[in-house]
Amino acid sequence: MSVSEQMITMARWQTKEGTLDEVLRLTAELRSKSLTEPGCLGYEVFKPLDDDDDHGALLLIERYRDHAALQSHRQSAHYRELVVDRILPLLESRHVELLGPRE
Repeated sequence: MSVSEQMITMARWQTKEGTLDEVLRLTAELRSKSLTEPGCLGYEVFKPLDDDDDHGALLLIERYRDHAALQSHRQSAHYRELVVDRILPLLESRHVELLGPRE
């Protein structure tokens, strides 16, 4: 595997008021299932240290072997069930960036 093929997804989520605990629970399940995918190289979830509000921000950083592995992740049953069906309705906003190494 070449580092030049790796894809990184950086997602910033803002949860709706009162939904942070549920989003964190679902994200933990999503992380666990995503890490079993053969093309997933890493999946981390971060929360600001000074944010003790239940209406909080999250940063997800995901690493995939290549674009095909990222596409496979997005088409997986657990992504559709957890992200599309259950997490997205609990978010106030979502911004996703795709990153790749620069030659």
